[in-house]
Amino acid sequence: METKILLVEDDTYLREGLYELLTKEGYSVYTAASFNEGQEKAVTDIFSLFIFDVMLPDGSGVDLCKHIRTKGIGTPILFLTACDEEFQIVRGLDSGADDYVTKPFRLQELLSRIRALLRRQGNISYCTEELEIDIERMSVRKNGEKLFLTPTEFQILNILISNKGTVPRNLLLEKIWDCDENFIDDNTLSVHISRLREKVGNKHIQTVRGIGYRWEE
Repeated sequence: METKILLVEDDTYLREGLYELLTKEGYSVYTAASFNEGQEKAVTDIFSLFIFDVMLPDGSGVDLCKHIRTKGIGTPILFLTACDEEFQIVRGLDSGADDYVTKPFRLQELLSRIRALLRRQGNISYCTEELEIDIERMSVRKNGEKLFLTPTEFQILNILISNKGTVPRNLLLEKIWDCDENFIDDNTLSVHISRLREKVGNKHIQTVRGIGYRWEE
């Protein structure tokens, strides 16, 4: 699956430079130059990582982070900040961010932080009294008994858990493919969702009518 990064940075020179750098690293990079543009893209698509500048012309990356977290989106967030004062860093992390890099930064340091956050995102685990899910090991237990999930069902489960807000149906269709690496169609997705509900419990996968699906804890 492709790794999609949303970069929200108002400095044109830095934004274009980071776009080129991250694209060369194999990431699919989407950019925004303002709070409003970044907010719109962040909540209407699925990303593996957000990179936000703290100071934006029409708002702040901290407020953008807070807004995204209130939507139930758990995607890792990395701040780019020219402020190295402790209170700015703490404020950013308290808003729901996962890490920060202070400008000016070394490119290799930034890439290292990005790789670390993406690794963390790929190792999502979920545990309740009823369910124990380890995405890294592709293991699911319900009431202590191991469940068998197909690779496609695991893909769906991973996306739903890692993006705790509503996941649009069309985005799931773009992300999911079968064992032969063929993209699945709309009817096939419905079958996978139905089977996954039977295994993990209907209450956990809610249909948002006309939009898609949402993971419920």
